[in-house]
Amino acid sequence: MKILVSGATGFVGSELLPLLQSAGHDVVRLSRSGPVVGQDRVWNPDAGTIEISKLDGFDSVIHLAGENIAAGRWTASRKQRIRESREKGTRLLAEALAKVPHPPRVLVSASAIGYYGDRGSEVLTEGSAPGHDFLAEVCKAWEAAAEPAGRRGIRVVHPRIGVVLGRKGGALAKMALPFRMGAGGRIGDGRQYMSWITLTDLCRSIIYALQTETLAGPYNAVSPNPVTNAEFTKALGAALHRPAIFPLPAFAARIALGEMADALLLSSARVQPARLTAAGFRFDDEDITPALSKLVGA
Repeated sequence: MKILVSGATGFVGSELLPLLQSAGHDVVRLSRSGPVVGQDRVWNPDAGTIEISKLDGFDSVIHLAGENIAAGRWTASRKQRIRESREKGTRLLAEALAKVPHPPRVLVSASAIGYYGDRGSEVLTEGSAPGHDFLAEVCKAWEAAAEPAGRRGIRVVHPRIGVVLGRKGGALAKMALPFRMGAGGRIGDGRQYMSWITLTDLCRSIIYALQTETLAGPYNAVSPNPVTNAEFTKALGAALHRPAIFPLPAFAARIALGEMADALLLSSARVQPARLTAAGFRFDDEDITPALSKLVGA
């Protein structure tokens, strides 16, 4: 397949591109900055510009671009940037793809399990109602922005991505640091659910979505076995051979991170990959203890 990828240099894209290329696909990056290599395409979501004529003839498009939600404290301007980078960029790309003479068969446009909001121990599937907090509103607008592509007849798939665990960078590197220093522990009361997926399984699920014609709309890109924060920290401490006895109180997390602490550290989402499993996908990493041992164990 000839595949166009946005966000190709990010945490997920950097892992996904080599997998696609090793499988024999012709991969082209949709680039907004830095050197343009070979057949790469250029866009500027902030300015609303994109080379529509050069988007013709792709078999598939994978859209991963968006502002890093954990890059800094959520000021009003950062929250606006987080939302606009997803909504405006996705709409610009979807509208452009809808206008080309030969549109792609499928658009995989990223979303996140933030769609569901803070839901305690409620088991959540793709049919569950959305939440009402900032991230839920962002995710709803993010998914809706791809509608022009769907109206053109393109199969649109939204992986609602959970906490992604990889060997280098991402959430795991930040979470492992205090453990490596001997100061790790649960956050708050530790009862909040964390729905996670390894980076490898996430990339595999995206490739599976490209190839599975019956998979359309949202699918939860999470392991079938979510864990509480207390369970996660215990498993991470064991994998690193470090204690997990120094809890971070909720109030301290809020002082340090503000609103972001509630959204990313203290909220609870017990999410199941119902549609992905029903479509026949099989996870390589289903359980947190062996997954963490593989990723960070000595």
